[in-house]
Amino acid sequence: MDITVTGATQSQKKHIESIVKYCAKKMMPRMHNLHIIVKLKDLSKANAYGFCMADPESLADRADRPREFELEIHKGMRLRKILETIAHEMVHVKQYARGELYESARTAKHRWQGKYVSEKMDYWDQPWEIEAHGREGGLFVRWAEANDLGKKRWTHDG
Repeated sequence: MDITVTGATQSQKKHIESIVKYCAKKMMPRMHNLHIIVKLKDLSKANAYGFCMADPESLADRADRPREFELEIHKGMRLRKILETIAHEMVHVKQYARGELYESARTAKHRWQGKYVSEKMDYWDQPWEIEAHGREGGLFVRWAEANDLGKKRWTHDG
C-alpha cells in the first residue's frame, strides 16, 4: 500500500499514515495494491469534515473497483476528529475498492450493493454513510488502543 500525506505537520502525518494502514488492514486485509492520498486542507467553504474520491483512472482488472483514492480532510479540526474523519473516509475506500459502492462519474448516480439509490435520499439515510458513521468511532478507538495511545488526553477530546 502506498500512502501520501500533504498539508500535515510531521506529528499529524505519522498518525495519519498509521490510521490509514490500520483501517486498510482491518477492513481490506488482502488488498495490498491501494494508493491513498490524504490531503489536509481548508474545507470550511464546503461545510464538510472530509471527502473520499475514487480515481476512475485507477480501475483494476475488475470494473468499478478503483485502487487509487484521494481523501480530503478539513485541517481546522483537533487531531482526534481528523483521525476519526479519516477512519470514516477509509470505510468509503473499502466500499469503493470492494465494489459495494459505485458512483458514476458521468451521472453522479450511486449504486449500493448492486442497486441504484435515489438521488433524493437524505445524507443520513444513505446506507454507505450509515456504515461509515457507525464504524468511524470504533476504528479510531481500536487504532488508539493498538498503538498504546488510549491514555493520551488528545484521544479523548472528541
